[in-house]
Amino acid sequence: MERVKRLIQSAWEPITPRGVAAFARASTGRLWLVQLLAAAAVATVAVWLLMNGVFPTIRDAIRQLPDSGEILNERLEWRGSSPVQLAEGDIVAFSVDLESTGGVRSPADFHIEFGRTRASVHSLFGYLDFKYPAGWKTAFNRPELEPKWGAWEMPILGIVVVGTLVWLLAIWSILGFAYTLPLWLLAFFANRDLRFGQAWRMAGAALMPGALVMTLCLALYGLRALDLVALAVVGLGHLAVGWIYLALSVAFLPRIESAGTVRNPFRSRAGN
Repeated sequence: MERVKRLIQSAWEPITPRGVAAFARASTGRLWLVQLLAAAAVATVAVWLLMNGVFPTIRDAIRQLPDSGEILNERLEWRGSSPVQLAEGDIVAFSVDLESTGGVRSPADFHIEFGRTRASVHSLFGYLDFKYPAGWKTAFNRPELEPKWGAWEMPILGIVVVGTLVWLLAIWSILGFAYTLPLWLLAFFANRDLRFGQAWRMAGAALMPGALVMTLCLALYGLRALDLVALAVVGLGHLAVGWIYLALSVAFLPRIESAGTVRNPFRSRAGN
């Protein structure tokens, strides 16, 4: 019983297998609080990445636009030279190539090119084409886009924060349910004391170390210490961190024999 109390008291740090095991007997509210803090860390890095690695390039690209131009009737009305590079950063670059000649290419991780009837996004993983929507009318000039972008920067960051929080909390909840049965079975065969609901909380906590690894890698990517390929590999592989923590944390659960002693109903009180 004393060991269970110590486990509950230490259920604040899901960065060690022992800390993950502690969440089995903590409250669901405590798990959600820790997950919210982890999601807030990811959102903070995402905002920093946008503000320092993406938004300055967008502002520079808008400043290079001509005084007139728009996207109307599924066509880009462009009065400048083509092809032309508008702005280039380490993460994103923008260009205009009306005939999609490929005359302008950038080593940036994402190169967004505006053609006469479509826009395309090029990266190491290939490219995507997007036709301008029918009936869509939007400005493509500096006098109109510059103040609009200035007004939308902060709302976009707010949307990123809220979207990141909601998405991560939802996906962690879903993954927690997916890992619950395998974890419960693992504890059962390891003769460890773990109920089904406790397994869900423990699975949710085990996802946090992988989230912290991904947060660190996003920060390193923003500092250009990691390239896009390395970030993608981490993004695919960070879930394995949770699996490792689940397997290791089972060893820190109480054994079933120590969870409580069952009195023999056939033994008399006198010991006869």
